[in-house]
Amino acid sequence: MAFGQSSGPPASARQVAALLTLLQNAGHVDFRDARGPMGFTQRQAGGKFTRDEATAFIDQLEEAEHDGTTPVVPKPSARLSTAEQKIRGLPTDQLAAELQRRGWIVIEP
Repeated sequence: MAFGQSSGPPASARQVAALLTLLQNAGHVDFRDARGPMGFTQRQAGGKFTRDEATAFIDQLEEAEHDGTTPVVPKPSARLSTAEQKIRGLPTDQLAAELQRRGWIVIEP
């Protein structure tokens, strides 16, 4: 079997559509967006699944929906810059202190 090739019959269009709908209900935009959280391979991120893979992922997502454990994934509006990532990682008290140093008024909720 060649690299990246599936080992089984391809999933039907209906299975792929159902899987995409479940992924979108879980907060993902498409297969590529769900690649990391779902553990998809590059082939799967491109929307290519075997019947068994599609069935397994559909079952997993339906079970998570039923249990109420479906993760809420925010819709990505844009990638965060390095500075924005660092700011989000700051503890609240340090962020508040820096804002006050810059002249902002900080009020605790």
